[in-house]
Amino acid sequence: MSAELALEVKNLKKYFRLDRRRTLKAVDDVSFTVGKGEVLGIVGESGCGKTTVGRTIARLYTPTSGSIIFDGKDITSAKESELLWFRRKLQMIFQDPYASLDPRMTVSEIIGEPLDVHRLATGKERAERINHLLSIVGLSPEHASRFPHEFSGGQRQRIGIARALAVDPEFIIADEPISSLDVSIQAQIVNLLTRLQEERGLSFIFIAHDLSMVRHISHRVGVMYVGKMVEIAGSEEIYKHPLNPYTKALMSANPIPDPDIEKGRTRLTLPGEVPSPINPLPGCRFAGRCPQAMERCKHEDPELKEVEPGHWVSCFLY
Repeated sequence: MSAELALEVKNLKKYFRLDRRRTLKAVDDVSFTVGKGEVLGIVGESGCGKTTVGRTIARLYTPTSGSIIFDGKDITSAKESELLWFRRKLQMIFQDPYASLDPRMTVSEIIGEPLDVHRLATGKERAERINHLLSIVGLSPEHASRFPHEFSGGQRQRIGIARALAVDPEFIIADEPISSLDVSIQAQIVNLLTRLQEERGLSFIFIAHDLSMVRHISHRVGVMYVGKMVEIAGSEEIYKHPLNPYTKALMSANPIPDPDIEKGRTRLTLPGEVPSPINPLPGCRFAGRCPQAMERCKHEDPELKEVEPGHWVSCFLY
């Protein structure tokens, strides 16, 4: 893992205007970096903005404000016609392997489309590259002529990974790539992604619900809550020494595969419901559920600060 940055996200916001009065603040002032060859895991409850962060960085959504600096270049407000180079360097693996593949296209056409768009290969060379990509993800050349409906969920996700690798990218955003798969298949896909990351030196953003999987694959982990990044630290550090009260509750819910240890653990339960990201109240988003909330938490929004070397937290307790 290099100290050189592959991606720098500064004060990123993505708002969706619902009507004249209501605005959904899906991503609200999020900042983080990803080094070259690094895997950053992003975790949090459903609706916290994880997927929107990934899609905005990939420029599938236009940012409301903030900046996205990729490979030293600011691509925040770049027009689609100016992003061809970026599309080749950064690819995305989508959550649903059923919806992300065109059912009317063969596997060969699906994997070959990025090669055609970027004019990377034609004819025999194109066919050879497609077969090679299939072999990399554990499929065979015989699968090239089949359609997506002829495959299992795990196989479809492998096709999606092959498509992402077709242009030989430097950076991959994996948006919950295992959440819709059987548990036995999840480990295979994660091991495949880990192997590809190590062999190719890829940078990754790995978005997931499964805390154990994120810990296994990530160098660092960022925790999101209602559109905010509340904590970022090294993978082992954040699991063993979480600082933000929300992160502590999240980690306490992660089961440990040892019945003796699990029996003696205290699970932190949070009162109330997750607040809506539509026109949120001022102050810390977690204040209404936090057992350590102070008066200022209801009025002031804590900044994400480095409180220990490499450990960033958004909380007035630190």
